[in-house]
Amino acid sequence: MQDLIEERRRARFVGRDAERDAFRDNFGLPLDDGRRRYLFHVHGDAGVGKTFLLGEFRRLAEERGALTAYADDAAGGPADTMAALAGEFARQGHRFRELDRLLDRYREARHAARSAAEEGDPREPSAVSLAAARASLVALGLVPAVGAFAGAVDPAQLAQGVDRLRAGAGPRPRGGEDGELVAAPERVLTPVLLDGLAEAAAEVPWIVLFLDAYERTGPFLDAWLHDVMTTRRYGTLPGNVVVVTAGQRPFDTACWGGLPDFVAELPLAPFTEAETRGLLAARGVVAEPVVGEVLRLTGGLPVLVSALAETRPAGPEAVADPSGTAVERFLRWERDPVRRAAALAGALPRTLDADVFRVAADCAEEEAAGLFGWLRGLSFVGGRGDRLRYHDVVRAPMLRLQRTDAPRAWTARHERLAGAYGGWRAEAAAGLDADELWADEAWRELRLAELYHLLCAAPRTALPVALRDAADACGAGGEVARDAARTLAQAGEDTGAEAPRAWGAELLGALERGGVPEALRLLLARGGFDARGQAAAHVLRGRALGHGGDHARALVEYDRAVALDPGLAAAHHGRGVTRARAGDHAGAVADLDRAEELAPGRPETLLARGDCHRLLGRPGAALADLDRALALDPARPAAWAARGVARHALGRLDEALADLDRALEADPGYLWALVRRARVRRSRHEHAAQLADLDRAVELHPDSPWARCERGDALRAAGRHEEALADYDRALALDPAYASAYASRGASRRALGRPDEALADLDRALEAVPAHAWALRQRALLHLERDAPEQALADADRAAGLRPDDALVLCCRGTALARLRRFDEALAELDRAVALDPHDTGAVRARGTVLHALDRRAEALRDFETCLGLALALGTGPRAAELGRLADVLDGLSAPDAGDPALAPLRARVAAAREA
Repeated sequence: MQDLIEERRRARFVGRDAERDAFRDNFGLPLDDGRRRYLFHVHGDAGVGKTFLLGEFRRLAEERGALTAYADDAAGGPADTMAALAGEFARQGHRFRELDRLLDRYREARHAARSAAEEGDPREPSAVSLAAARASLVALGLVPAVGAFAGAVDPAQLAQGVDRLRAGAGPRPRGGEDGELVAAPERVLTPVLLDGLAEAAAEVPWIVLFLDAYERTGPFLDAWLHDVMTTRRYGTLPGNVVVVTAGQRPFDTACWGGLPDFVAELPLAPFTEAETRGLLAARGVVAEPVVGEVLRLTGGLPVLVSALAETRPAGPEAVADPSGTAVERFLRWERDPVRRAAALAGALPRTLDADVFRVAADCAEEEAAGLFGWLRGLSFVGGRGDRLRYHDVVRAPMLRLQRTDAPRAWTARHERLAGAYGGWRAEAAAGLDADELWADEAWRELRLAELYHLLCAAPRTALPVALRDAADACGAGGEVARDAARTLAQAGEDTGAEAPRAWGAELLGALERGGVPEALRLLLARGGFDARGQAAAHVLRGRALGHGGDHARALVEYDRAVALDPGLAAAHHGRGVTRARAGDHAGAVADLDRAEELAPGRPETLLARGDCHRLLGRPGAALADLDRALALDPARPAAWAARGVARHALGRLDEALADLDRALEADPGYLWALVRRARVRRSRHEHAAQLADLDRAVELHPDSPWARCERGDALRAAGRHEEALADYDRALALDPAYASAYASRGASRRALGRPDEALADLDRALEAVPAHAWALRQRALLHLERDAPEQALADADRAAGLRPDDALVLCCRGTALARLRRFDEALAELDRAVALDPHDTGAVRARGTVLHALDRRAEALRDFETCLGLALALGTGPRAAELGRLADVLDGLSAPDAGDPALAPLRARVAAAREA
C-alpha cells in the first residue's frame, strides 16, 4: 500500500523541470567529466518545496539503480547524521556493522562524559586530552556552537568530561577510544563510514546521500562534509557517490571556497504562474476565477498552492472569503467543523504526537485518534513516525488567527497544554536527582514544551520562570541553553510578545559570543532573580568557567554565590573543587568541609575532600572520607581507586592492591587505577606485574602521554633504557609540553652515556616547570658526572628548597659539597639523608667517602661495610655493577693499610661479593 500511495504521489509531481533535468542528466556523465557535479545544493525559503523535490530526486536516483539514504534535522551533528544514514542503508540490506558498533559506543561514551564533567573529582586531567577536545570542536566550527542538536556539546563542558573520561572517572568509561569518540566522534566514525560506502559502492552503480533541513544542520555538517568530499583527512570517498543537500540558505562560501566546479547550486523560487497552474490542473482545479484567486493568495508558494488545490474549490464563491488569507480559505473549504477545529488546534504545539494532539484538540481518545490520522495526511503536516510538525508557512498564520480571533480560548488552550506537559515532566523526573534533570533529554524536552505554552498563555507572568529555567539549562551545557533560548524566542514570535522574543535573541547572541558564561552574565545582570536565584546562577557560571580552565574567574563567581546565600552547599562544593583544580588543596578542604556540614553524606563531596587530603599528604584523613564515600555509594570506581592510593601512601600495600583491583573489576579500562596499581606493585617489588599493568594501560590508552611516561619510568628503573626512550619519545610526540617526560628521558639518556642530549632534555623540563625537584636532582647528578660541582650544587640547593626532607636530594647536595671539598657541610647533609633512609646505599657510600676524606677512617669503614651488606641483601642481577663498584672502593681504601687486622673481615666480604 505504501508503495502504491508513494507512486501516486510521485505521479502528481508538478514543476521543477530544470532542476530535475540537471540532476537526472548528471548520472549520464562519466566520473571524470568536467561537467559532472558531485554535490547538489537545493535552497530557498520555507514552503518552496525543497523536501518534496528531494523526494523526487530520490525517485530519479533509484530509477538509475542508486542506493540512497536520507537524513534531516532529526540528526544532530556528524555522528548522528552518520547514524541516520547507516540506518537507512541497513534497511536496504547494506548494514555497516563496524559503524553500528562504534555508534553504540559513542552514545554510551557521550552520556558518560557529560556525567563525568559534573562529578567533582579533583584529579589532574591530561593537558593533551583537553587540547585535543577543544581542537576537534574548533575544527568542526562548534566553538561557539550553533544549531538545534543534542549532538553538539558545549566545548568547555565536553573538554572537562573527556579529560575525566580518559582519566577513567565517571560512570562506565571505557578508556581512550571512548574519550576520542566524545571529543571528536567524526574522527573515529567517518573513516568507518567511508569504508562501508566503499564496500557498498562496489555493488551498486551509484550512491546518493540526501541531507535535508541544511539550514539547521549546515553549521554542524559544513566543515565535516567539506573535509569528507575534498580532503583525505578521513580516507577516500568513492567516485560514484553524489551528495544532495537542501536548506533555506545558499552554501557558506567561506567554507566551500566560492563554490568550486563540483557543486551545483539549485535555488528554488516560488512556482511560476505556469507551474502553479500545472499543479492546480493536476488536482482538477481549472476554473479561471478559482485559479486566479489561488495565484493571488499564495504568491506561488508551493506548500500553499498544494494545500488549496487539494480542497478542489468548485467556483469563485468557494474562495471568496473576506479574511483574505490562504489559511482562512483552507479552513473554510474544510466543511467539517470538527476537522476545522482540529486543524487549528494541531497548530498550537510546536510538535505533535497522538497524546499531545488529544490535549490540544480537547477531545476523547477515540475521536482524537481518527482526527490525528486525518491530520497526518495533510500536505502541510510533515515529520517522521509519530512526531509531526506543521510547516512554518502554514502554522504561523494559523497561530495568528487563533490568537487574534479568540484570545481567551488561546490562553485556555495553552494553559491546558502546559498542564499536560507539566504532568508528563513530573513523571519523567522519577528516579532523577534534581541536578540531573536538565541533562536528561526526555525531561528537558517536556519542560521546554511546558515553558513554551506557559509563555504563550501569559508571557508577562511566565517570563521570570522561563528566565530562571534558562539559567538552570545553562548548567547542562551550551546546547541545552540554546534550546531554552530558542524556546523563549519562538514563544515571543508566536505570541507577538516582544519581551520573550528579545530575551531569546539576546541569549542566543550571548551564547554565540561567549558561551554559557556570557549567557549567565546576561541573566544575572538583567534577569531580575532574587538572592537565591542569583546565587544559583553564580554557581552555574562558576562551574562553566571552571570547566573551561578559568579557575580565577570561577572562584569569583563562587565567592559571589556564597556571599548571596551562605547556606548554599553547591557553592561551597563548587568552590572547593575549583580550588583543588587550581592547586589550592588546603583551601579546597575548608570549602568542602562547609559543603559537608550543609549537605552531609554526599559521596561526591567526600570523594573530592578525600582526594584533597591525599594530595596534601594526609592519607589518614583521606581514608576516613573515602571509607564514608564508599559506604554511601559503593558503585564508584573512582572512590575505590582513590582509597587504594591513600592506603598505598600509608604503606598498607595489600589493602591498597585490593581496592585498586576492585576499581578495575568495575572498570577494566580505568587508566588512573591501572597506573596506580602498577605503583603499588612496584612498592611490593612485583616488577613483572607492574610492567604488565603498564603494558595494559598503554594497550587500552595508546594515546595517553601519562601511561607512556609511567611505563617508560618502570623500564628505566629496570635498566631497559632503550625501551624506555621509545615510550618517552611517544609521550612527547603526543604532548610536546610534557615536562616529566623530558625529565625522565633525560635520566635515561644520562644512564646511556649521552650527556649532551640528557642535559638538553633536563633543561627543557625545567624551562616548562622550574620547580620540578626530580628534574633538578637529575641535572645535578649529570653536572657531577660532567665535573661541574658548582652547577650541581646550585641545582641541588633549588631541589632541597622544594623537598627539604627528600633523602635523595640531600644525598645529591652532600655529594656536590664534597666535590667542592666543603666536607663538614657535606657530612651534615649526608647524615640527614642516611637518617631519613638508612637503606639508601648511595647516601651511605657517599658519607663513607666524606668520612674517609676527613680521616675518620673507622667510621668510613663502618659505612662501607654497611653499604656492601645492603647491596648484597638486594641480590644480584641489576645490582651486580654496584657490587663491583663497592668492592673497588673497599680495595682502594684498604691498600695503604694492607696489614691492618681490622680490614680482614672486610676483605673477606669483598671476595665473597666478587664471587657472587
